[in-house]
Amino acid sequence: MFQQIHNLAGRWAFLDSIAIFFAAYFQYFLVGALLIFLFFGKGEELKKNRLTVGLAFLAVIVSRLGLTEIIRWLWARPRPFAEYDFTPLISHDLSASFPSGHAAFFFALAAVVFLFNKKAGWWFLAGSFLISLARVFVGVHYPSDILAGVVVGIFSGWLVAEIYKRFYKSESAIN
Repeated sequence: MFQQIHNLAGRWAFLDSIAIFFAAYFQYFLVGALLIFLFFGKGEELKKNRLTVGLAFLAVIVSRLGLTEIIRWLWARPRPFAEYDFTPLISHDLSASFPSGHAAFFFALAAVVFLFNKKAGWWFLAGSFLISLARVFVGVHYPSDILAGVVVGIFSGWLVAEIYKRFYKSESAIN
């Protein structure tokens, strides 16, 4: 599956540019969009949005700095460009590939947003998917790296939201 996706790289400059944008730069737009929640709304909606942002970043810490690093320590899988000896479309170090830290980060963030705001959550999930797919396209991850990162991220988002609900039932804004 990696070969089928990555073999499209280098054929069309326009497609390469789109993949590079999503793999390397779109992440800043997603984080920026999340930060807008800090200032959007009034009263209870503003309180709910700020809670969403706080829990989203907590889920990101659990997924990216916690679970992903533990898994990488246990299983240090080389990146595709290191195994197949090619130059990826974006520069990247030779750190472990499994699971994808980007997928874990952005799917954790998207999962929390989805739990608080379904409409915005679908947009964050779509953006997370595009980032993840682009990272396979540019050659820095295998599809299984992405899938594992998605599982870690969604689990982390759910876990943080579930812990919040159990400890703050009366104040919970999660539907």
